[in-house]
Amino acid sequence: MLNKKRDPKAVVAIRKQSRIPGVVITQCVEQVPLGKSTPDFTRKPLATTVQEGKKAVLKAMVSGEPAPTVTWERKNGEVDDPEKYKTRYDERAREHYLEIPKVKLDQADTYRCFATNVYGNAVCTTTLNVKEVVLKKKGQAGNGQAPLDFRSMLKKTVVTRKKQLPPKKEGEIDPKLWELLLSAKRKDYEKICLDFGVTDFRWMLKRLNQMRKEREDEQAKVVEKLEDVKQIEVKPNGRAEFSFNMKLLDPNSKIHVYKDGKSVPYGDDDNSNPSLKKTGTKYVFSINDPQPEDAGFYQVDVEEANVLTTDFQVPDVKFVAKIKDAKAVESEDAVFQCVLSTPLNRITWSKQDASLEHGDKYEITVSEDKLTHTLRVKDCAMADNGKYYAIVGITSSSAALTVEADPDGGKGRKGIKTGDQGDLTKLALEQGKDNRAKDQKDSADSGAGAALRDGGAGSGDGSSDGSKDASGVKTDGGKGDENLLGDGDDENNMGDGDDKKKKRSRTGPLVPDTVSDRGVQFVSGLSDTVANIGERAELTCKLSTEASGGRWYKNGKLLTNGDGVRIIKDGACHKLIIDCCKKDDTAVYCFEAEGRKSEATLNIQDPPQIDSDALVNFTKPVIIKAGESAEWKLTFSGGDPMNIQWYKDDDELLPGLNVKTETSATQSQLRLTKCQRKDSGEVKIKIKNKFGTTEATSRLIVLDKPTPPQGPADIVESAVTSVEFKWKPPKDSGGCPITGYIIERQQVGRCKWTNLGEICGSDASYRDSGVDPGRRYCYRIRAKTAEGISDYLQTEDIAAGVLRYPGAPAAPKVISAFKDRINLAWSPPCDTGGTKIVGYNLERNKKGTNYWSLVNQGGPITDTKFAVKDVFEGAAYEFRVSAINLSGAGDPSIPCDTVIARDPMKPPGRVTDLKLTSSSYTTFSLAWTKPREVKGVEDEAQGYYVEIRLIECLEWSRCNAVPFTLTSYTVLGLKAMATYWVRVIATNYGGDGEPQGFDKYVIAMPPPVRPRFKDRNMKTFVVVRSGNTVRLNINFEACPLPEIIWLKDGIPVAKHVTITNSDKGSQLLIPTSERSDSGVYTITVKNLVGQESFNVEIRVTDDPRPPGPVELVQNIPGTVTLSWSPSPDEKRDDRLHYTVSQRDSFKRTWRTVADNLFNNKFTVVNILPGWEYHFRVFAKNDMGLSTPSEPPVFETRKEKEKFIVNTPKKKNLDFQAAPAFIVPLKMRTAPQGYECHMSCAVKGDPAPRVTWYRNNISLNTNTNYHITNVCGVCSLLILRVGVKHNSEYKVVIENKLGSAECSMILSVRE
Repeated sequence: MLNKKRDPKAVVAIRKQSRIPGVVITQCVEQVPLGKSTPDFTRKPLATTVQEGKKAVLKAMVSGEPAPTVTWERKNGEVDDPEKYKTRYDERAREHYLEIPKVKLDQADTYRCFATNVYGNAVCTTTLNVKEVVLKKKGQAGNGQAPLDFRSMLKKTVVTRKKQLPPKKEGEIDPKLWELLLSAKRKDYEKICLDFGVTDFRWMLKRLNQMRKEREDEQAKVVEKLEDVKQIEVKPNGRAEFSFNMKLLDPNSKIHVYKDGKSVPYGDDDNSNPSLKKTGTKYVFSINDPQPEDAGFYQVDVEEANVLTTDFQVPDVKFVAKIKDAKAVESEDAVFQCVLSTPLNRITWSKQDASLEHGDKYEITVSEDKLTHTLRVKDCAMADNGKYYAIVGITSSSAALTVEADPDGGKGRKGIKTGDQGDLTKLALEQGKDNRAKDQKDSADSGAGAALRDGGAGSGDGSSDGSKDASGVKTDGGKGDENLLGDGDDENNMGDGDDKKKKRSRTGPLVPDTVSDRGVQFVSGLSDTVANIGERAELTCKLSTEASGGRWYKNGKLLTNGDGVRIIKDGACHKLIIDCCKKDDTAVYCFEAEGRKSEATLNIQDPPQIDSDALVNFTKPVIIKAGESAEWKLTFSGGDPMNIQWYKDDDELLPGLNVKTETSATQSQLRLTKCQRKDSGEVKIKIKNKFGTTEATSRLIVLDKPTPPQGPADIVESAVTSVEFKWKPPKDSGGCPITGYIIERQQVGRCKWTNLGEICGSDASYRDSGVDPGRRYCYRIRAKTAEGISDYLQTEDIAAGVLRYPGAPAAPKVISAFKDRINLAWSPPCDTGGTKIVGYNLERNKKGTNYWSLVNQGGPITDTKFAVKDVFEGAAYEFRVSAINLSGAGDPSIPCDTVIARDPMKPPGRVTDLKLTSSSYTTFSLAWTKPREVKGVEDEAQGYYVEIRLIECLEWSRCNAVPFTLTSYTVLGLKAMATYWVRVIATNYGGDGEPQGFDKYVIAMPPPVRPRFKDRNMKTFVVVRSGNTVRLNINFEACPLPEIIWLKDGIPVAKHVTITNSDKGSQLLIPTSERSDSGVYTITVKNLVGQESFNVEIRVTDDPRPPGPVELVQNIPGTVTLSWSPSPDEKRDDRLHYTVSQRDSFKRTWRTVADNLFNNKFTVVNILPGWEYHFRVFAKNDMGLSTPSEPPVFETRKEKEKFIVNTPKKKNLDFQAAPAFIVPLKMRTAPQGYECHMSCAVKGDPAPRVTWYRNNISLNTNTNYHITNVCGVCSLLILRVGVKHNSEYKVVIENKLGSAECSMILSVRE
């Protein structure tokens, strides 16, 4: 063992335990000097997940003296590239950093951090996960892109997001098996265990049930229901699928799929590979066209909870003979058979997309050599028509079953073969021989292990018993039974009555002509057996008849009873028994009966064994004294090679200066020299060979003198004449009980130590009564055992004879109060003054006075409770208490609460009529009625408490610390819109009554108010000059706080528009307006009660530019028509119109002859000849008038001619004509709130009568419309267009010669 005299700088390797889990400390020197330490982690790096391209930082804090050096490494790569990896140390935070500026996918790895100094090193690991940038999954196939292949992406992804399962340890169950069993159905346990070489799983059920309960508790956090979990299997359509029905607590929970611990990207449509599709509550994960690299351990997690685990295996196997089409008649059986290239426990049989299982309808069997797999469809019906599939890994074979109607109506069943059965059997035999030839080339160990993995089935023929094996299918009765079709001899198929029926024969190549007797058969064949040397081994088989005998062979050599074995025949059972197995009994044993054979392998193992007498001596503890040597010897036996390992306290002992080991073929010896007390512990030997492991444990006890008593010493009492102190026993007694303590004393200031004697070891305290008052003393204490005396523990200086008064006790508590007495209790003071407390003084003060009187006139109170009887009924008192020690009385405590001398009261009842009178966002007010007094049951309430709690909290908080007497209260400081439970508690001196609360929760908000706008004179139309600021203030009231939405022409407002909301209004601000800001702005105020909207039209415009040149044309005498080019602003401003002004040579003043013209032409009437006329045309919009456009002066001269009278001949002319329209009405669209003109020109003689209609209702007498008819120009003026004017308008003209009409539709734009 370790030697303290060695050089402290000698290089060793001692593993130490760190306070931080996951940190490994290795001490490289035998002894660390005082004041120095090995490195350790104060905070180890944490696992980090970073998105690709972001910065990744790993941080660690270390300790150690001298300060350790910190370095970093990664498992799969280097960190020496300064551009990719940067390390630094922050002195202020004392943290070491590893920074990766732009992390990449290939930098996801396991990183190690080393802290090293001259005395050792510490190391810990952490994981860096890198998330790949999310790819778009939808819409790519529709855009002509190829479907996403997530499998190829998976090859490039190195992100490990799920913790890997621990590796399988020798002699333990594979962790993958536990995970698979947790997700599997109970009926599948046997075949799953068989895949992992476990043949007996019943002992696992208890732990499995416990693990399942823990898994269900974990799933319950995220999953409401999980059922119908199906393991992965390859479907006939070539897709590998697994499915489950799941209902999530949170529909937004993330679902992760992992393969071998790595995240698998998937899509949710048919074009993705792989994909996870959801239909209702059913989830289906599928892989199109699976490949061998898709094999792996798949897990599905919801958030961090595992919901499914499945193992996708792709064995390297091919079909030597595929299944073939079959035909059958109703009520007969149909058989499909295939032969594999490699033995397999089971394959998947399917019909369309449904897997077939062994049962009443389908019989699935496997030959003993696991090469021939058979599916029998029993009692065929017409519904059994269709394709059947045999699926092995990602390889499949299909064949069709044709069921024909039975013309005879027979009920007997016959097996229908898919082909020449002899050929299949021959193929299976040849394949089995090839496989055995390969096995013979392997080592004996590999052969034995393979036999175990094959589920314990014999390698010979006919070793199966026809019962279900671990894969859930039946095995045939051995290779010697060449007829795989059922017949009347099968006792499970037909009764005795059926045997007497005439057997039907069919023609065709698939069925034999008749069914013949197969002779003796193996009901159960031999099974491979494993036995230890010296134990009993037994090989058993059973024949179909008791009359048949047989012979036993060992490696082809005939066995008899005299060859060290016993051969027993018990009816149809044949047994071969070896009572004491030897090494040379390992062989292939065969039983032969009438040409039928069954073989099995007997493997004799020689695991390590320990002699029982030697084991008894070894387990006895070895007790030695410090510095002596300890020795262990142990005799054992077992097969070579043997591996011997010695351990002490689970640390392996390696040969060294103080450790000597000697090992031979049958014995091992351990010798530990110069043992010290710290070397005590458990000593274990582990003996191992290829057949097993055994252990033996002993114990080493090294006796030594005890360590010093533990301090510091506590002073129990420091009086004038005595000093008492105590200490703790030694941490290590040296392996022997403490027999006593040796006490020495020294007066401070002197050099002499006086021996005070020895006291009993069971009492770790001492009272020194021989001290002088006012002196100070120091004491030394040594522990004594049978092995020697320890070093001393020295106390601090202890003063004797110093007056130290005790501290003040806590305030007395009133236990109960009556009209004639008050019961009090208190706690002793924390500071006793160095001596014990001998009693207490209790003082009383009557409320309203300043005098404190002593209650205990007869002497100190020795107890910590007292009943004060000298009180007056109804008087109020305060009490305080002071402690007394050997030095005297200390300071008094603070007074207790005022107590009144009266009999106790009963707590009051519940308050009544509790109601909420008002509320706001931060307060609400309550009111209630005082509870009624019931004599002897509920006394009068003297105050009230109000308590509230948030709906998500469980604890009540009291709003008032002191009860109040009013029956109303306002709770302050609430959170706006928070939900509270509220209750009121009545109280009196007898205690608190039952709380009374509301049936429903209370929300901190004013009473609900439907949103409404407060300003009745709000503008609905606002005109703003371009470039100016637009500011709209909308005031409203609503409760609870509403949601405010601003829209412009039905869409959200632009980003440059600033919206400022408050609880009473909203403001829209456009700092610099543009013409594009014009539109109808809608504010919607919405809360739980309702919503309200308001529209404001904002017109951003500018002064209009004048129209173009004006032309004057006189088409009709007495009129002139003005036409002009449109203003440049007409296209940008739909509200721009024109105004025409006129001035003649007679009046010389300008007057408006036309306004609100939305076209570019106007006819002026009443033009007199000889007058001069001046015209102006203005463009007008919401900002005002433009500069005018003036045409030249218009004048018609009156020409004077000679007056000539020509007397015409009288002719009778008729100018009468039916009415007609010269200019009809035109369709118009007018903005809401503006004027609208409609006009037409008519003719007729006599002048026609003009009537205007709206929706066939005459408007001639309606004063809301201005109707004119000047010289055949008929006009209708609507002063203010509204929504109601959105109608059809019609003009009807009529005279005595006829009538005519014209109509148009007026559209009103908002």
